[in-house]
Amino acid sequence: MLLKVEGRKLRSCLLASALVLTAAGGLLPPTGAQAQTRTLPDFTDLVDQVGPAVVNIRTVEKVTQRGGGANGEMDEEMQEFFRRFFGQPAPGTPRQGPRQNRPQEPQEESRPRGVGSGFILSPDGFVMTNAHVVEDASEVLVTLPDKREFKAKIIGADKRTDVAVVKIDATGLPALKVGDVSKLRVGEWVMAIGSPFGLENTVTAGIVSAKQRDTGDYLPFIQTDVAINPGNSGGPLINMRGEVVGINSQIYSRSGGFMGISFSIPIDEAIRVSEQLRATGRVSRGRIGVSIDQVTKDVAESIGLGKAQGALVRSVEAGSPGEKAGVEAGDIITKFDGKAIENSRDLPRLVGNTKPGTKSTITVYRRGAFRDLNVTIAEIEPDKPARPAVEREEPAPKSSASAAAKSLGLSVSDLTEAQKKALKVRGGVKIDAATDAAARAGLREGDVILALGNAEVTSVKELDAALGKADKAKPVSVLFRRGEWAQYALIRPAR
Repeated sequence: MLLKVEGRKLRSCLLASALVLTAAGGLLPPTGAQAQTRTLPDFTDLVDQVGPAVVNIRTVEKVTQRGGGANGEMDEEMQEFFRRFFGQPAPGTPRQGPRQNRPQEPQEESRPRGVGSGFILSPDGFVMTNAHVVEDASEVLVTLPDKREFKAKIIGADKRTDVAVVKIDATGLPALKVGDVSKLRVGEWVMAIGSPFGLENTVTAGIVSAKQRDTGDYLPFIQTDVAINPGNSGGPLINMRGEVVGINSQIYSRSGGFMGISFSIPIDEAIRVSEQLRATGRVSRGRIGVSIDQVTKDVAESIGLGKAQGALVRSVEAGSPGEKAGVEAGDIITKFDGKAIENSRDLPRLVGNTKPGTKSTITVYRRGAFRDLNVTIAEIEPDKPARPAVEREEPAPKSSASAAAKSLGLSVSDLTEAQKKALKVRGGVKIDAATDAAARAGLREGDVILALGNAEVTSVKELDAALGKADKAKPVSVLFRRGEWAQYALIRPAR
């Protein structure tokens, strides 16, 4: 029996060898692995095609110093020391007449600031790069692959998206073709050209690791494993069709060098920004004046929203478009102009890409129901410092609570009229003490309860009524205000 098994194995091995030899001879089609090996990319033609449009960018900053610099001032002090204590000039000091208090003339010194990359957007000399490459630069020098060098003018730079456009005085330049990011697939081969560590025209390649990677407020990045290092910033990410699909912008690194994770700005977002920079030198973004946070799964389930989606409104800026539209702290924005808000990061991107003055519709989930609000988009402004939290006032109403509230560890009181006005709320219940289950949920003295479950709470009496209707065996959601911020907490019953 053993001999028969070995004989069968031998015949199987011979048959397999024959099939491989036949395939090698071309009589049978190659296997999947062989076909994949034969289709590994060759980047040589691609480099020849797009290389002439990739540029090196050097920046210079001018530093102003007083004449003689800091050392000159020190020398003068030393000279005075020798004159005062030794009655003679310091050794090596040239003889001079009486000392005069003449102001030292400032001297300007040019210092190399950094090296980056870029690529030509149009034949008439517009070049795209990263905003951080040209930030604070007094002078920008662009070197083409044919070694021609130009002094560039910064047309505009946008720090929020890290996109910048510079202009050189040249025509007939080779420009890159813009690709369709929506067609970019995870696992697709891509290539980068740039100047890592100042090494011009360096080519690296890899695959797309992920799309829509959230690392910023306004941009979902393309993640790749293409080797990107300092100096690659601003260079293009190229697909196998020779089209630019991204701008190499960031790396994840603990050492400062490449560690296998690189991020690129999607070219469609970058082009949208560059068009505004070329037209006006700046980027105009929309705003509605709300501060937001993520919606957790527990909160979504406890208030009947179902799945965790949307953006939780934590505060509404006074006089903002959101306040005028009727948005309230505690609302969950689930749609903007009909587009679903899957997570909180989607909202600032959609609003930011909306032209100021546009009339839009936002859908909010409030007290167990959806409602549409009409809002007029305003233009984004520099961040304002947060206003201080509302201070407690004296005398305050006497604390009171039902047995149900006490069982959760809550001691509460009604808000005074002055507190309602300061918080801009119709009512609410102030927490005077939080222990046991309430404390474990994160509630604390000074917080203001605005709703329990989907029931609005404007007084202690309403809080007692809502607690009386709540299922004692299930967690209860509490919408509360802490200073300027609104958020949810889940009070879980003791087991």
